[in-house]
Amino acid sequence: MCDACVMNAVKDRMLSRRSFFASAGMAGAAAALGATALPTGARAAAHAGLTDLTHTLSGDFPTFFGEPGFAAEQLYQFDSDGFNLFNMTVNEHTGTHVDAPLHFSADGISVDEIPVMSLMAPLCVIDISARAAEDADTTLSPDDLQAWIDANGPIPDQACVALYSGWGAKVTTDGYRNFDGTAMHFPGFHVEAAQMLLDTGAASIASDTLSLDSGISPDFATHYAWLPQGRFGIECIANLDLMPATGATVFIGAPKHKGGSGGPARILAMV
Repeated sequence: MCDACVMNAVKDRMLSRRSFFASAGMAGAAAALGATALPTGARAAAHAGLTDLTHTLSGDFPTFFGEPGFAAEQLYQFDSDGFNLFNMTVNEHTGTHVDAPLHFSADGISVDEIPVMSLMAPLCVIDISARAAEDADTTLSPDDLQAWIDANGPIPDQACVALYSGWGAKVTTDGYRNFDGTAMHFPGFHVEAAQMLLDTGAASIASDTLSLDSGISPDFATHYAWLPQGRFGIECIANLDLMPATGATVFIGAPKHKGGSGGPARILAMV
């Protein structure tokens, strides 16, 4: 079939396809879930709502090295071609993203090999925002972790333990990288806290900053302590201020490209 014929066929079908998806989309999704899906009433009773913990990715999003990590080139436009299509260029560690064990190890598992059961996790939020407001170089310490355990109980198996520093509010400003010309300044996990978490069933740790380590870290000690042990990380997580210290379930939409060291992720939480 000629290219022009294909384009015309696409345009002719757009309206009917849109109508079909509008009417059948929800029914199809329900059918795909099958008998294991909870009834609507049960879901409503179990969870008050769904929260997006993902920043919108764009070429302006701050990156660790300061260079743009995302670009999108439009190859086809609806007005002329009948559909929109973009070619994306993405640094794996841009925006809200996953650090796979392979990121900081010679032979760790890649992002596509992260066990699926680790991608649905109890969310534990440790709030150090008051201290971070006064000291950008502060870290989540073993004392902070122990205080959370004393207040909320043991870290659950497969948990995602998240550092909330309040840094997400700075994401559209230079304050997110907070680079002084020599070093960046933002909070992260102290290596001893990461080592302490290795003795729990936690599968992942997350930070609302650009790194699992603090910005002034000279050696990525937390990355090297955590990732080679088969655990994974999440950086630039959003909206932790909307999460309780405990009780939420997080769904980590990690990418699944073969051999990847990480990648942008869509992360949702049910409370």
